[in-house]
Amino acid sequence: MKLTTLLMSATAMTVAGSAIAEEMTIVSWGGAYSNSQLKAYHEPYSEKTGVTIINDDSSAEAVAKLRAMNEAGNVTWDVVDVVAADAIRLCDEGLALEIDADTQLAAAPDGTPASEDFGDLIVSDCFIPQIVYSTTFGYRTDMVPDGVEPPSEICSVFDLETYPGKRALEKRPINNMEWALLCDGVAKEDVYDVLETEEGQDQALAKLDTIKGDVIWWSAGADTPQLLADGEIFMGSTYNGRLFSVIEEQNQPVAIMWDAQVFDLDGWIIPTGLSPEREARALDYIMFATDTQRLADQAKYISYGPARLSSAPLVGTHAELGIEMAPHMPTDPANAANTFLYNYEFWADYRDDIDAKFQAWLAQ
Repeated sequence: MKLTTLLMSATAMTVAGSAIAEEMTIVSWGGAYSNSQLKAYHEPYSEKTGVTIINDDSSAEAVAKLRAMNEAGNVTWDVVDVVAADAIRLCDEGLALEIDADTQLAAAPDGTPASEDFGDLIVSDCFIPQIVYSTTFGYRTDMVPDGVEPPSEICSVFDLETYPGKRALEKRPINNMEWALLCDGVAKEDVYDVLETEEGQDQALAKLDTIKGDVIWWSAGADTPQLLADGEIFMGSTYNGRLFSVIEEQNQPVAIMWDAQVFDLDGWIIPTGLSPEREARALDYIMFATDTQRLADQAKYISYGPARLSSAPLVGTHAELGIEMAPHMPTDPANAANTFLYNYEFWADYRDDIDAKFQAWLAQ
């Protein structure tokens, strides 16, 4: 009997006392982020169990696709990486499995229950936190005009006179609307109160109108780093880990503008509607992939902060570059001087309506 078969047989006997699927589809975002998961989670798990993991990079469409799969009664995904607000929506709609953190997730090495180790980052009964990341801006250092200080404040994005050139913004309202209001004079603490009104939404779109003609809209996390590397834009928003990759791994003339970076959470959900065998496999994978060591291991490959308190002390150097990773985390004090806290509940409640309005504005 082959080793992989033995491993799968052993696992099958230990999970829920029943059969367990030998193949699973894991959905994520692609690029440097998916590669960090491959190295820290997927490959060690496959080596341990012999299970075949199929990677799918469709997380940006997770809510719509899971709704459609559920409607059709054919859920083909086993574990899905989503942002916290999407997890809340999926949980509210009954499309994600509720998880008991203290029985279905690993305790910390010192015995601290998972619910305490993750703490407030468990923002939904269906959400298993994985990383703290931020969406922020990168810019080409060699395209800063002569005699001008490099951009250091979020409103530089809207200053085409001082900082001419194309911008890249994500093709969705989230973050763009908040930054627009901040740069139109709305106080940080008032942004979401303003944004829940029609007038506030119109105000944000009016501010975005001032740079709309100079924006390249992105939908995949790899877009902005590539546009920066190619010199097609002066600055663009993306995930801080993507910028780390283009700066440190690709040695491109790019720097990060940390001002008003938007903190967010990313993590796993397990879709409802799986067979018992597939659900058992998904739960087994989650138990493994979100333990203390595995979350710390991901930080060897990308500059996202692990979601467990017990993982933070284990964050060390980059697996290939050998550089200390802590200073590259969005949570580092030097980088987090002026952060903007993403409101998960707001976007879970308002996302569909504001998204429709935003897409209509884009089409104008």
